[in-house]
Amino acid sequence: MECEHFGTCGSCSIYDVSYEVELAQKKERVLGLLSPFEVKDLEVFSAEPSHYRARSEFKIWHDGDICSYAMGRLDKKGAVNIGECPKVIVPIEKRMQPILDKINASTVLKNRLFSIEFLATTTDECLITMIYHRKLGDDWTAEAKELETLLNAKIMGRSRKQKVILTDEFVMEKLFIDGQDYLYKHYESGFTQPNPAVNVHMIEWAIKQAKKVEGKGDFLESYCGLGNFTLPLSKYFDKVLATEISKRSIYAAKENCELNDVSNIEFIRLASEEMTQALNKEREFTRLKEVDLDSYSFSTVLVDPPRAGLDMESIKLIQGIENIIYISCNPETLARDLVELTKTHSIDDSAIYDQFPHTHHVESGVFLRKK
Repeated sequence: MECEHFGTCGSCSIYDVSYEVELAQKKERVLGLLSPFEVKDLEVFSAEPSHYRARSEFKIWHDGDICSYAMGRLDKKGAVNIGECPKVIVPIEKRMQPILDKINASTVLKNRLFSIEFLATTTDECLITMIYHRKLGDDWTAEAKELETLLNAKIMGRSRKQKVILTDEFVMEKLFIDGQDYLYKHYESGFTQPNPAVNVHMIEWAIKQAKKVEGKGDFLESYCGLGNFTLPLSKYFDKVLATEISKRSIYAAKENCELNDVSNIEFIRLASEEMTQALNKEREFTRLKEVDLDSYSFSTVLVDPPRAGLDMESIKLIQGIENIIYISCNPETLARDLVELTKTHSIDDSAIYDQFPHTHHVESGVFLRKK
């Protein structure tokens, strides 16, 4: 990827080596962490060279009467104005300059505008959230509605204790996964995987592991989000129990279930620790009063925890399940958790997924079978 801001903009921290070298370094780093667990090689899923990121946030820099996009500097010394960002997908890129032009031509739109967030899809839907340090009135709404028409996009306004939705607060993504299309509602305030193409590879890698499971059985998922993995994986199991702490994500997951005509998933709002307490019968939850936990016979579990990794009680719980798919956004905590998990399980397959090119961040996954 060529970018005039490489080495200055803090959004990309790797800029002085080729992408091939960067990817090799990431593979070597993760392989070094996993080699104590007899991992000899990793499947590598690379990103597109540019236009790969489906969500982005830009600060708005005010210089007199002119607004510009800005990002924090790589050296942490203030901000740098941005004239381009070739990592965002085309539905974002093609709207960035037109909306900035309209902002600069309007006193109402630019007044105390703090930042702009873009959330887009591979099917050209785009939700643009304009964030202000002032209350938004009818004059803002009128001009923002004109922007929606001009940009063929959805516009939202946010300020302290205020959210103005003009059309919708979501976009509809369609991804071709494992031979069929899946629809996902992506909400403005919810978590979504940032790199659609690599996300598909990541899901299909998990499906490849699920296909190895004999006799299907039931599927348990923790940190399910909006059903990103859950929906495509559900057809390889009899019943699915998926948990997530975010109310918004559970709401979206249930909507996505209906959109894709999937009927064997039970989405429940539980934190990882609560899920463990419920399955170990240590505590009763009103949220589970309609769910017969005893009816599940889990053959496989998928966990996709935050950077902190798994807590010890969750590790102990999943050690009782035959097959574990562990998706990690932090290879260091993955390696830490594998110290315990490999006491009962062996790693059958492993991979890395480069969701964030030109940064040191890398996603990884392992599939473990009970010894």
